[in-house]
Amino acid sequence: MNPSRYADILQRIHAALEAARGVFARFTPGEIEAEYKAGQDPVTEADKALDAVLRANLLRSGEGWLSEESADDPSRLAQSRVWVVDPLDGTREFVQGIPEFCVSIGYVEDGRAVAGGICNPATNETFVGSVDTGVLYNGKPARPSQRPHLNGALVLASRSEVKRGEWKSFESANFQVRPMGSVAYKLALVSAGLADITFTLVPKNEWDVAAGAALVESAGGFVSTLENTPLRCNNKSPLLTGLIACGPLMRDELMAMVNGYMASARQS
Repeated sequence: MNPSRYADILQRIHAALEAARGVFARFTPGEIEAEYKAGQDPVTEADKALDAVLRANLLRSGEGWLSEESADDPSRLAQSRVWVVDPLDGTREFVQGIPEFCVSIGYVEDGRAVAGGICNPATNETFVGSVDTGVLYNGKPARPSQRPHLNGALVLASRSEVKRGEWKSFESANFQVRPMGSVAYKLALVSAGLADITFTLVPKNEWDVAAGAALVESAGGFVSTLENTPLRCNNKSPLLTGLIACGPLMRDELMAMVNGYMASARQS
């Protein structure tokens, strides 16, 4: 990586991801319930342990904190630098033993997600980067897909959205749809060019997407809200309407398709 004004931030992200690996090693995906006494919630146990190690490795004085597993502290709204994290994204897959879960760390500066780190311990994949360094995938420079058109593209879809029938309108599309867990992991794969596109047309929280969006943009890809505006984080309400991400050359075609779908959905 090139020298970065976020060198300290990236160092903290690396340390937090390594600490998270240690926590994950205490759990066996797919056999979580067998490890605990009756009445305990194994997923919450993992989430809380991960949240604690992330906070210890990342947070410094004068910075805000927004995590799925922490009570929201409104004081973050007064901070220009905020950590937006999901200690365990893909909980359903984690419990079922499907290797599509991750720890997701986003760093936000003045509302923009400028650095991120995502680690899938099940597949031993790590994605780390910032807007002034680019992205490293397992330590090697990565870039998003350079595919120029949607035709033949690999689109990663939410497994739960597919099960609910929300992707039926795309069954006859000219691209391949692959259901997968963890929106953060899907965004990370897009950032490294391991998939062409991912999008969700249903609400997501900032902690679901901040890290992945930072990685996609840092690698040179395209990220947009459903309103065709840049992603802004550290809002009073962390709930977003949805998110779109792809390689840089497909942005116009993808946005036109999504806008057409949303227009049809409003009319129906």
